[in-house]
Amino acid sequence: MGSEGTTAAVRASSSSSSAGPARGRGSSSERESLVSSTMAVTEPKKIIIDTDPGIDDAMAIFVALQSPEVEVIGLTTIYGNVYTTLATRNALHLLEVAGRTDIPVAEGSHVTITKGTKLRIADFVHGADGLGNQNFPPPKGKPIEQSAAAFLVEQANLYPGKVTVVALGPLTNIALATQLEPAFAKNIGQIVLLGIFGDPDAADIVFTSGADILGVGINVTHQVVLTDADREKLARSNGKFAQYLCKILDVYFSYHRDAYSTKGVYLHDPTTLLAAVNPSLITYTEGVVRVQTNGITRGLTILYNKQKRFGEVTEWSDKPTVKVAVTVDAPAVVNLIMERLMDS
Repeated sequence: MGSEGTTAAVRASSSSSSAGPARGRGSSSERESLVSSTMAVTEPKKIIIDTDPGIDDAMAIFVALQSPEVEVIGLTTIYGNVYTTLATRNALHLLEVAGRTDIPVAEGSHVTITKGTKLRIADFVHGADGLGNQNFPPPKGKPIEQSAAAFLVEQANLYPGKVTVVALGPLTNIALATQLEPAFAKNIGQIVLLGIFGDPDAADIVFTSGADILGVGINVTHQVVLTDADREKLARSNGKFAQYLCKILDVYFSYHRDAYSTKGVYLHDPTTLLAAVNPSLITYTEGVVRVQTNGITRGLTILYNKQKRFGEVTEWSDKPTVKVAVTVDAPAVVNLIMERLMDS
């Protein structure tokens, strides 16, 4: 996650304009039939998770590894919940926990796209180590020599139109990929993203790149809550990932209790991941999204979906449209997360 502390304001505004007609979800029975019939004939979707682990990042990564609908072909790391070096260490650690050291980890940018913005790190949400202050031993593995941006470009070129990037943190790596390879936006299959506020300049580059983009704001992810009862159910299960997460969730629950007076935690990153795994879990609207890069509203996202033709060149004219999530089937998302963590 791009961090609760660093991206909340922007995520909440991702669909702040009038949403217009929601699209993308049928009845429950129709969705189940569609998913089952589609899964029978399609190969798993290749995904790269751009991540800043992060407690809910860990949950999202584990859910992805337990999802037959997708094939995780790499993790790329970025600052946000922790600094980039620690994000890389945590990503390698999580893959070792999962027994998936075959998946490459590419280290991403240590600075914002403009190199001048002070980083805002959410250790107050996830703990100093990003994983609940458990101080796990260092991983044995190492990241690949390629940068995150170079890895993203390479994979998009290898599998044009078939790779989905699930971006859970600031969008610096994705913006760098568009600068490194002008055809990246065309070659990448889809970008499902969450984090904006950590690097607004990068976010504006990505939103206007022409890539197939689905943005998921915290106005949506705040609808998806893991309760104390859910946590107890995870603890009683024999699932390896469920047991691991129960060890690190204390800090995350404490933060939500203090910040929001809730008895549960918001599942930002797992919800975004599942929007890529099964898009029928959400509805969305479409329009042009721009990101404010200056002043007191820096990081604010604005959706314009009026379908108006401009008589002059503006900041909105001739910009590509993107999809922005409006609603989510929260019970289905929580149930799916629980099932896959307990069945690990």
